[in-house]
Amino acid sequence: MLRRLGIATAGLALLAASSPGLPSSAQAAPAQRSAVIGTRVLGKSVEGRKIVAWHLGEPGKPKVVLMSAMHGDERAPRQILQALRDGAPIHGINLWVVPTYNPDGAAAGTRKNAHGVDLNRNFPYKWVDLDGNYESGRKPASEPETRAMMRFLSDVRPRWILSFHQPLHGVDTDTKRPTFARKVARHLDLPAKKFSCGSVCHGTMTMWFNHKFAGTALTVEYGATPPRRLMRVRAPRQVLSIWGARRG
Repeated sequence: MLRRLGIATAGLALLAASSPGLPSSAQAAPAQRSAVIGTRVLGKSVEGRKIVAWHLGEPGKPKVVLMSAMHGDERAPRQILQALRDGAPIHGINLWVVPTYNPDGAAAGTRKNAHGVDLNRNFPYKWVDLDGNYESGRKPASEPETRAMMRFLSDVRPRWILSFHQPLHGVDTDTKRPTFARKVARHLDLPAKKFSCGSVCHGTMTMWFNHKFAGTALTVEYGATPPRRLMRVRAPRQVLSIWGARRG
């Protein structure tokens, strides 16, 4: 009897923790992560792994999306987003973090998804049929991960997006608001650079978003082996400082 009561109480607690202000795909935050106000499963990868966005900060404030591990072998910046998720509550910003956008690639330690597609060449803006290291897929938005991110960004419509990568060590100024890119570079203590993808970029997330929406998306690249303390301690603070946000 006591056991049944315990199960029922736990069930009621879970119902009470649910957030009616979030979409039906969202879930309440775990109690141990005080910064999290909700989560959303954006979709699933080719191999069925969930792509999860964590909602932090304060609704009503400027919307920001941070994403990392679009390329599965560029995993160090995940630590920045995980530290933001796992720390104290955040104030002054309406923040979504997607620490692992390409979960199959991250699990395998490979750049591409499980179909062998570079997700940052698969978006439906200036898409071309690319092969090799930059395999762009059989058609624009052919990949479930791409479609999941497109749905999410179309719904949230953030004012700013930072997409974290490695290993080029800089912030891309080749965006529609270079002044903002230079501000990000200063706050993150990274050089401002122009990333040209070797010649002309095709099918990237930032290009698609910048063309389709009013907000600004840009690429942030850390080095090949950034120090753990930078990723876990300094960089999360630096990211919040871009928008004057704070913890606690």
